[in-house]
Amino acid sequence: MTMSHVSPFAAVPASPSPSPSPSPSPSPSPDAGGSPYLSLRRAVRPAMFAYRLLAGDAERAEGLAAECEDLLRLTRELLTAAGRVRLLVPSPGSDGSLGSDDSGGGAERREELLDAYADAAMGWAKVVGGLAVLGGRLVERGDWDEVRRLADLLQEAGEARAATDLRIHLGRAVWVRYGDRLGRITNAMPVDEIAGAIAALRAVLREVPEDFPDRNREVNRLLAPLAAAILAVMRHRGIEMPYDSRVEHIATGGVAKYPEIVTISLDELSAEFEGLCR
Repeated sequence: MTMSHVSPFAAVPASPSPSPSPSPSPSPSPDAGGSPYLSLRRAVRPAMFAYRLLAGDAERAEGLAAECEDLLRLTRELLTAAGRVRLLVPSPGSDGSLGSDDSGGGAERREELLDAYADAAMGWAKVVGGLAVLGGRLVERGDWDEVRRLADLLQEAGEARAATDLRIHLGRAVWVRYGDRLGRITNAMPVDEIAGAIAALRAVLREVPEDFPDRNREVNRLLAPLAAAILAVMRHRGIEMPYDSRVEHIATGGVAKYPEIVTISLDELSAEFEGLCR
């Protein structure tokens, strides 16, 4: 009786929708030595999400070149706004005063400073939104190495949610690419099919980011039918089972509860298959 496995790609976990956190109020006096837009990042998450949606719905007939040009322009606007803040914040050697009353130069300077902070924060929102759209286009084009680099850039910039969303988007694309092959894993595969299944599972573990929900669990539950197929080939050929073999243990679900060791388990199956069945 052939034990088939329902493909996990029929219902791939969806990317979680970003849910804006309560926005903290921007502080009018951040560290003048740091980048002003970085201190306001959390306050502009809803704006970042909105900009990404607007950009994602627009026509992008000119491809990646046009999107990169837009990103460069947005970055320049951001740097201009950040520089304006730097110029308006009192230098360390001054008395730090922006004026003690609400009239005259003091009030006007405070208003200019608040406007400059707002421009810098919105500039950062536009840049992150542009990066998210560019990442989506790279996924569609299959430029997965560039997507990983872009996700790392977002992570290093402190945009962990945007980085995670992009990695999950990439993970879904990888699942789709290998879904048909992994969906055909059964306990009655011939040798060539077993080799292809092992290669596909390795590719998924290599290319799907760890951020992707249930990556290890989905792969781990395919190991039992894979091991059963290897075990069937060994028995059909009269191959003596090594004393330390784990093929039968995995085939009977022995590692089903341990998705964290899925890579080790797959390596063990691959080693025994290559050493005894090929």
